[in-house]
Amino acid sequence: MWRALRTGFLALVLLVVATQAWIDRFSTTHWQRTVYVGAFPVSADASPVTADYLAQLDQKKIDEVRDFVSAEARRYGVGVDEPIEVRLYPELASAPPALDAGAGVFTRILWSLRLRYYRYRMLAGISPRPQIAMFLLYHDPALLSSLPHSAGLQRGLTAVVHVFASRSQEAQNRIVMAHELLHTFGATDKYDLATGLPKYPDGFANPQLLPLYPQNLAEIMAVKTPLSATDARMPDSLQDERVGPATAREIGWVRR
Repeated sequence: MWRALRTGFLALVLLVVATQAWIDRFSTTHWQRTVYVGAFPVSADASPVTADYLAQLDQKKIDEVRDFVSAEARRYGVGVDEPIEVRLYPELASAPPALDAGAGVFTRILWSLRLRYYRYRMLAGISPRPQIAMFLLYHDPALLSSLPHSAGLQRGLTAVVHVFASRSQEAQNRIVMAHELLHTFGATDKYDLATGLPKYPDGFANPQLLPLYPQNLAEIMAVKTPLSATDARMPDSLQDERVGPATAREIGWVRR
């Protein structure tokens, strides 16, 4: 009897989770109304440089992310006047749970559950509550040479984005934010995990260009601009990024 009850309870939980995942996907990829995104800054270290940077952080630092996504949505014929709205919230006192780079499947599942609980706590009391939560972890660039891996999750509608607490890095920070934000809408990476190079053709902003190299724009889910078969560079800003057709299909801008 108890075994049957436990099995039934587990089945109910899985049904609720699956139903919520479907609702989340429908509400954020149907593009009939504005999708609201909350950007929550948090210090990733105890550096006074990071603290000083966060003290002067304002809405203008992230508006370009909204402008980029909205402009690309309109380019694909999305009819909503404001496809997304990204609002900057006050700095959080605690950081989201960390995920080790070499974590296995079980550890990643536990991390995902912990992240959902963290999201729930951080958004408690916020009204209206944003549909997507983007946690921006700012690092002092003097303390590390490269950033930890960021993550954007469609299931849970949450992104954990590692960025530098530096004015000189703000433009590239926004590229990372836009990339991870589009993950929460269902977009997949379009670069080779081993080399970091954009995959052809979906990772190219203009795969029909002749000659193919060098490209002059980057596909946002591949991040970098292909210069040759073995070389690519990080663009200067979101102005040099585009949403390619494959990504547009994944996030619902182009119907299959």
